[in-house]
Amino acid sequence: MNSTDEKDISKLCIHTITTKPWKIEEAAQHFSAAGVKGISVWRDALEGRNVKQTGKVLLEHDLSIVSLCRGGFFPSKDLNKRKSAIDDNRRAIDEAAELGAPLLVLVCGADPSQSLRDSGKQIQDGIGEIIPYASSAGIRLAIEPLHPMYADTRSAINTMKQANDMAEELNSPWVGVAVDVYHVWWDPFLEKEIKRCGENGHLMAFHICDWKVPTADMLLDRGLMGEGCIPVRQIRSWVETAGFTGFHEVEIFSTTHWKENQSEYLRKIIKAYKDHS
Repeated sequence: MNSTDEKDISKLCIHTITTKPWKIEEAAQHFSAAGVKGISVWRDALEGRNVKQTGKVLLEHDLSIVSLCRGGFFPSKDLNKRKSAIDDNRRAIDEAAELGAPLLVLVCGADPSQSLRDSGKQIQDGIGEIIPYASSAGIRLAIEPLHPMYADTRSAINTMKQANDMAEELNSPWVGVAVDVYHVWWDPFLEKEIKRCGENGHLMAFHICDWKVPTADMLLDRGLMGEGCIPVRQIRSWVETAGFTGFHEVEIFSTTHWKENQSEYLRKIIKAYKDHS
């Protein structure tokens, strides 16, 4: 690989969920061999493993461990379930620390048996409760707004404005926002809210993929950059103008792409990143 190629993908990070058929050790080997510099880890990839040792394996492959996904799912009408969620978030923070990931991404959750406002309050209270634990472990927390189609059970935080408002209310250097183009590309106030996020020092993560037309499945049919209608390059420019200098994390849930030869798929990811992001 020549120096131009290395420069082109110097900010490329790939989530383990993107190449789900690979075990994390395989993903690390292939990412590194292809010149990818960053990896983000889904917690399911760590099951049955020594988390600290897995982190060492990733570092041995010259990969920056960008984030751990996911914490969150705070809301419930049931107090015991809310307490259980807090415990699980503390475990996720422990895993992030053991792995060597500086950031835990929060998919905040929602309970369809109550109002979105009530779920939102429980999210804010839940994050507030785990901030001291996160700070003591040195782990930042990123609120990720999700597309409104997930407002029933996955997240009552659906816009950048809501995420920014909450981060400002919590007022902690350990709490910020993750921008995922799949979830926010449609927002007419996106540029303004990304700028606001950067000005407040809350812009902690940037996830990329594409919205296929038509989308066959709301969860498992994301596209490679360039396969759909998201203006990824434009949103990237807004994020970078807002001061973000971190990795661009390719996060693709796709039963179609998971059926492919993953080595060939990895080559497609790198090409799509260069051509469309």
